[in-house]
Amino acid sequence: MTAVAQPRGADSLQQQVDAIHDTGAVGVFAEVTSPGTQDTARAGTAEIGTDRPMPQDGRFRIGSAAKTFTAAVVLQLVEDGEMSLDDTVEQWLPGVVRGNVYDGSRITVRQLLQHTSGLPDILPEIAALNSADGYRAERFRTYAPEELVALAMRQPPPDSEWSYSNINYVLAAMIIHEVTGRSWAQEVNDRIIRPLGLEDTSAPYAFPFILGPHARGYAAFGTDTGVDVTTLNPSMAVGSGSIISTAHDLNRFYTALLGGELLEPAQLDEMTTTTSAPALGVRYGLGLGEIPLSCGGSYFGHFGELLGYRTWVGVTRDGTRSATVYVTSDGGQGTQDAMRALVDQELCRSL
Repeated sequence: MTAVAQPRGADSLQQQVDAIHDTGAVGVFAEVTSPGTQDTARAGTAEIGTDRPMPQDGRFRIGSAAKTFTAAVVLQLVEDGEMSLDDTVEQWLPGVVRGNVYDGSRITVRQLLQHTSGLPDILPEIAALNSADGYRAERFRTYAPEELVALAMRQPPPDSEWSYSNINYVLAAMIIHEVTGRSWAQEVNDRIIRPLGLEDTSAPYAFPFILGPHARGYAAFGTDTGVDVTTLNPSMAVGSGSIISTAHDLNRFYTALLGGELLEPAQLDEMTTTTSAPALGVRYGLGLGEIPLSCGGSYFGHFGELLGYRTWVGVTRDGTRSATVYVTSDGGQGTQDAMRALVDQELCRSL
C-alpha cells in the first residue's frame, strides 16, 4: 500500500474513516486509488461482539452501485448496434408494463436508465427489506423479474418527473436478456467482470450467501437493535443492486469506465450527460450520478445500499482517481454525510 500525500489542513484517510465509525457504523472500510498509489483505512469490527477487524479484501453487497454495471452493459449493446436507447420497453418486453396508469410503449430505455420513466419503486413491496420479521420470513425467497414488475405497478406513480426507482433497472436487466438471449448476470460477467479482472466481484441471481472474506451486515429496521442480515437472496435486486464486490474492484471498475476502457466516447458521453435529480441533490446520467465537489467542479459515481451494507463510490472525470467507502450497518444521515465527505475530500486531493 502506498499512501498519498496529505494537503495541508486535510484529514488523513484514517481520520475520515474513524469519523464515519463515530457516527455509529459497525464497520467501515475505504480505499482510494490513483496512478501508482493506493491507500486504505478501516475502523470498527467485522462482526458485533468480536474484535475481528474489517477485512482488507472484504466482499459486500454493493446495492445500487450495480446500476452503473447494468447501464454500461446496455450502452455496449447500443454500441454493437443490437438496440437503441430510444427503443421502448414495449418493443422488447411486450405487455410487461401495461395496466394501471403505466404504458411500456411510452417509456424508452434511456428513461429507464435515467430514472425518468414515471415508474414506481419496488422496495415497499419487498417484506425482507422492510422489517425484521419480514427478513426472517422471506430472506430466502426468490423473485422472478416479471413478478417484481407486477408488484411495482400496484403502486401509484411518483409525483415528480425524476424519481429513483429500482424497477427501472430490473426492466433493463430483462431487456438485456431479450436482446442477447443470455441472462443479465452472464452479460455483466462476460462484458465487465472478466475483461477487467474483477476477481472478487460476482453477480448472483438468487444465491443468498457471500463467499470469501467479508464482514457481517446489520440492519435495525427503524429500531435500536441491529439484526444480522448478511444472508439474503438478492433476486429482488436483479439489475438494480445484487452485485457483490470489494472496494478495490469497484475502484477498478469506475476508473476503467471513466477512463474509456469499457465504452466508446459516444456512449460514455451518453452516460455522463446528466439531468437534475432533486431528490438526491445531484445530477443523474445513465446509471451514474454527477456530484459537485467542494473544491469546484464535479465527479461521477454512485451510492449503494442493500440491507446491511452501504457504499459510496466516486471517480474523477478523467478516471484517474477513485474513492470507495462502505459500512456494514444502516447508517443514519450522519453516516451518509460522512461517507460522502470522505469521497469528496479524497477526490479533491487530485485537483
